Amino acid sequence: MTTHTPMMQQYLKIKEEYIDAFLFFRLGDFYELFNEDAVKASAILEITLTSRKDNIPMCGVPHHAAQNYIETLISKGHKVAVCEQVEDPKLAKGVVKREVVRLITPGTIIEGKTMHNKTNYFIASADLLSTNEVAFSYLDVSTGDGFTTILHGDEKEIVQELLSLQAKELIVSEQLYVLINDLSALHEFTLSIEQEELNVEEAEKYVENHPIETQRTVKRLLQYIQKTQKRSLLHIQPFTFQRRDSFLIIDYHSKRNLELISSIRNGDQKGTLLWLLDETVTAMGGRKLKQWIHQPLADKRAIESRLEIVTSFLEDFMLREEMKEAFKEVYDLERLVGRIGFGSAGGRDLAQLRQSLSMIPMIKQLLLDSNNHALITLGRAIVDCQDIWRKLEIAISENPPISVKDGGVINNGYNPRLDQLRDASVNGKKWIAELEQKERELTGAKSLKIGYNRVFGYYIELTKSNIHFADDTRYVRKQTLANAERYITDELKEKESLILSAEDESLLLEYDLFTQLREEIKAYIPLVQKLAKQISELDVYISFAQVSEKHRLTKPNFHETNAMEIKEGRHPVVEKMMNNQLYVPNDCVLTEDKKMLLITGPNMSGKSTFMRQVAITIIMAQIGCYVPAKSASLPIVDKIFTRIGAADDLAGGQSTFMIEMMESQHAITNATSKSLLLFDEIGRGTSTYDGMSLAQSMMEYIHDHIGANTLFSTHYHELTELDQTLSKLRNVHVSATEKDGKVVFLHKLKEGPADKSYGIHVAELAQLPKEIISRARDILATFEQKEKNDKSSAVVQDTQLSFFDEQIRQPVESKIMEDKSSGKILTKLKKINISGTTPLGALQLLYELQNELE
Repeated sequence: MTTHTPMMQQYLKIKEEYIDAFLFFRLGDFYELFNEDAVKASAILEITLTSRKDNIPMCGVPHHAAQNYIETLISKGHKVAVCEQVEDPKLAKGVVKREVVRLITPGTIIEGKTMHNKTNYFIASADLLSTNEVAFSYLDVSTGDGFTTILHGDEKEIVQELLSLQAKELIVSEQLYVLINDLSALHEFTLSIEQEELNVEEAEKYVENHPIETQRTVKRLLQYIQKTQKRSLLHIQPFTFQRRDSFLIIDYHSKRNLELISSIRNGDQKGTLLWLLDETVTAMGGRKLKQWIHQPLADKRAIESRLEIVTSFLEDFMLREEMKEAFKEVYDLERLVGRIGFGSAGGRDLAQLRQSLSMIPMIKQLLLDSNNHALITLGRAIVDCQDIWRKLEIAISENPPISVKDGGVINNGYNPRLDQLRDASVNGKKWIAELEQKERELTGAKSLKIGYNRVFGYYIELTKSNIHFADDTRYVRKQTLANAERYITDELKEKESLILSAEDESLLLEYDLFTQLREEIKAYIPLVQKLAKQISELDVYISFAQVSEKHRLTKPNFHETNAMEIKEGRHPVVEKMMNNQLYVPNDCVLTEDKKMLLITGPNMSGKSTFMRQVAITIIMAQIGCYVPAKSASLPIVDKIFTRIGAADDLAGGQSTFMIEMMESQHAITNATSKSLLLFDEIGRGTSTYDGMSLAQSMMEYIHDHIGANTLFSTHYHELTELDQTLSKLRNVHVSATEKDGKVVFLHKLKEGPADKSYGIHVAELAQLPKEIISRARDILATFEQKEKNDKSSAVVQDTQLSFFDEQIRQPVESKIMEDKSSGKILTKLKKINISGTTPLGALQLLYELQNELE
């Protein structure tokens, strides 16, 4: 049996409490990792793996550089327990006492180089309330912003919400952990259990007036944070309960398909709606914009209130420019007070807070002087926080150092005793310089100098060639070097004591004064957080005005019906990506009588872009921004669902077609008459007849049972005949033409169905081998001739599916020929596309013909 040293015994005991974390164990100037932690960390951090004499694997990182290594581990989804020496090693009896002072997790990181200023880092908690209802809460620990809501769905809906929020960590009960564990591994978020009694002190103040179901998730979240961070939660604000019907709901797949926050291609921000709209100056404004895009409003009055403010800024260019210049001097107030609340803020943090607050009177006055009612109202509401500014102006030096323990953080004149100590220290050093000159004159040694080190203190140094100048009556030899001798005098020793004691006392006093000031500022945290919210919203409004002017956007109008009229609409992101190329605008008109568009046209003609631009227009309008159109008269949309694009989920064992069907099911199950549905090429992942049957059936269901505004694109030209049976469906197509055998895309939406798909032309543009293109044209000609022959046949026949038995078909044909009034029915029969008719559709058609004949 191996006997461990006392230090390793201490390590192993602490490690038992943090099995799922890397334990950074402080040993002098290093954090050391042992055993399996060391093996894993050395590979992830690319540091050398060594071992102790007892063959225990180990690796370490310098204390001063640990933050970078910790952030690397956190960014990869790991946890890090920071174990510090909590007593002075000089005073320790036996092994130095050590404790974990903080457990850093992906959801509780509050600072670091890897944190993006304009990104929230959410940690969430959830409870299953029933088979289709979930209590959900989430919090950004770095800013103190927290929210709760009730989701409709099961554990998969929790994951979708986490992905939408880009949350880093989920805290759940042990029961829910079992259900969701596999999903967390698949989607790469950290899952943690919190199962102790929920007795967070004064937790009720964070969830006042919230549904009882959400309160438990908030308490679990707060308890987890309190246990891991081991410090005050002062900066955490009361959670905001979000009613789902107050917002336009866009599920994760739709946000991804529409590329609102991140690009489908590489996950970057470029090419997204956020990329277009983000001209915010402050980090707070950037985060606020993301939140608004994540949750557009569904309340007409609230939307119009935002639009009024945007209009006010749009009409006053000079005010916008002056406000933007002022914002450049405003730091991240939310994260500054977060660090103050946590007790980790340094001198530079307080200096940045002071600088930010110094700009508030100017910002407030600019709004009050605007002669605009909406902006004056905003100006009056702004809190100037000048009490805090005055405290910081008096106390904090102009350029404080990084470390608060190195001195130089507190201003002269703030504390009399500190001034005295500093004076003694400064004058003492001046005295040392004067003494050096005096001794040179007395001894005649021009190279004599007075130096200092931590071991010997102050000393007089003479080189070997000058030691004969030493005054033996006063000089006492202190240290012999290879090329010099060092001495001390009674006079120097006495002054040394005064200087060093003044410096030490000064540093200790200054640190105490700083921490006292930081504690005082904590009382103002709610006030600064309110100010931060006001500044962030102003920043977004100005960004909207800026973008609206730059990209020729128009103020939308809202009404109470479901009709939608967008004149000369554009996709603003695609237009920006095209730079100076001309973007072809298109109208989108949906009425109560015609609320379903069936869109046909060739590949690459712009069907998907048109559908996306309609959704983007709705989203921009409902976050309170102007829209890319000549005019837009819009309804308030409650939900947007999209089924656009194709992708396999191999890890989840789902094919393209399965994903398509699952997303379609989610949309159809949850949509209402006030929703917007976008379906692009439904059914292409299976056989032609299956795909066509599903597409038609879905369209009929939406038309008859949901009544939502719907854009449905297809290459199944047979579906265009549905306008004969679905009264609210209208055929449109994106036009193209042929020139010299080449397809030319016009990108213009026109009435009626497309006459052909130009699929082979597109393949030719993709530069498939000429042999393939030529052979495809031959095969197409064969199919078209066969279809032409089928249509010209006087007898309805389908050799593939045999819809009609010969004994049935002959009496029907005889009856038609006998009845002089049945020409209409005969015409309808001739127009039937047999190869495109489903079995169910054929039976329905036969039933309708029989009824008409009778």
